[in-house]
Amino acid sequence: MPKSFNFSEAPGHQIRRAHQLSIALFMEETAGFDVTPVQFAILNALMDDPGEDQVTLSGRVAFDAATSGSVIGRLETKGWVRREADPADKRRKLLWVTPEGEKVALRMKRAVNKVQSRLLGPLTVEERKQLGALLGKLIAGHEDMA
Repeated sequence: MPKSFNFSEAPGHQIRRAHQLSIALFMEETAGFDVTPVQFAILNALMDDPGEDQVTLSGRVAFDAATSGSVIGRLETKGWVRREADPADKRRKLLWVTPEGEKVALRMKRAVNKVQSRLLGPLTVEERKQLGALLGKLIAGHEDMA
């Protein structure tokens, strides 16, 4: 009888498990904020580049442009993001973090930093650097797929 595929050592499976751990830690540490990792990323990206259009923003946070509209809508409902049509092209939506959204994102930073520390806790400082470099290289090597 043929042996099954050893998925426990497969990089894809290990990346999926690491992602599960990361999400679980994020949700635990940010429980009081009612926010998702993507929402947090969007808020931070908009703090860096206010008035950015929705499609460009989706690319920056590596999230599907079609789905980002509903995520942004939830942020808008919370009063954390303001969306307006571009005066030069009404089909294009421009986004800003509201003052309340900025306050919440800044308060969340401590919790998100704790997530990163907890996630990487089993690794040495050098291993953390190696992991970051290798993940960056892996992602960059597949950018044409994004």
